[in-house]
Amino acid sequence: MKKQQLSFLIILSFLIFGYQPITIIAQKAGNPVFQGWYADPEGTVLNNAYWIYPTYSAPYEKQVFMDAFSSKDLVHWTKHSHIVDTLHIKWAKKAMWAPAIVKKADKYFLFFSANDIQNNNSVGGIGVAVSSKPEGPFKDYLGKPLLDKFYNGAQPIDQFVFQDKNGQYYMIYGGWRHCNIVKLQSDFKAFMPFSDGTTFKEITPEGYVEGPVMFCRNNKYYFMWSEGGWTGPDYRVAYAISDSPFGPFTRIGLVLQQDARIATGAGHHSVINVPGTDEWYIVYHRRPLTETDGNSRVTCVDKMYFDTDGKIKPVVMTFEGVNPRPLKNR
Repeated sequence: MKKQQLSFLIILSFLIFGYQPITIIAQKAGNPVFQGWYADPEGTVLNNAYWIYPTYSAPYEKQVFMDAFSSKDLVHWTKHSHIVDTLHIKWAKKAMWAPAIVKKADKYFLFFSANDIQNNNSVGGIGVAVSSKPEGPFKDYLGKPLLDKFYNGAQPIDQFVFQDKNGQYYMIYGGWRHCNIVKLQSDFKAFMPFSDGTTFKEITPEGYVEGPVMFCRNNKYYFMWSEGGWTGPDYRVAYAISDSPFGPFTRIGLVLQQDARIATGAGHHSVINVPGTDEWYIVYHRRPLTETDGNSRVTCVDKMYFDTDGKIKPVVMTFEGVNPRPLKNR
């Protein structure tokens, strides 16, 4: 067809049907969602924005600070540098890991682990920092670790803070293939004993290594964790479901694992539920196929779906990431 004829047909169609605006497909986030080596991401919603608080992925001696990232739509991210560091946490010297964030009243509490302690005689463990803003700066809340000892064989790392339906806060934590749940005081300065007099309840499921996560959906408690070695290709995420935050938790299966087309070492995740919806995202780290260094990890976000029985469908890792999801003002 000649160009003149094509142009005539286009003009004629405008005259007959009127001008129809072109629909532009919305930009997807792309994975990783931001640049840099980051792992163990804590994803959440604070002040009508999405936030991700990750571990800076580097040799332990260089893990002396943490950054955070915020977004209005899961696509465009703003970096907030050095929200906390060892200059303000005097007892922390290295290996600042796995942040967990809680907003309570007008304060933001950042739980973290530091120093990778190997026994009860070492200085370190799980600490708490506090700020009046989600981007910090965060200052040491207690002047010492909140938890600096091994109980039930659980190394005091990889803390996750869960608020139950009755408002009670629990901390779920543990490395070295053991996981405990503890009851937090309302001021986050100490733990409270359970009704049976114990303080540290072990809830370790089959296959557990580290990285616990808990959330509630349709009155069921979903417990997720990481398996395998964090430097290896087989790092992965499994889960269980119970009627109680204390279990019992019987392993159901894998949710996230390596994909030879995409990445290896996929694990140590968190979960975001868009407020007021049944829309869920998994925020996790993975190792690009081009990388062999254990610390070469990036933060990604993909959709997470449930079947009609409430079980979590295996997550499909993507390079594209997710579509924009602006939050409604609340």
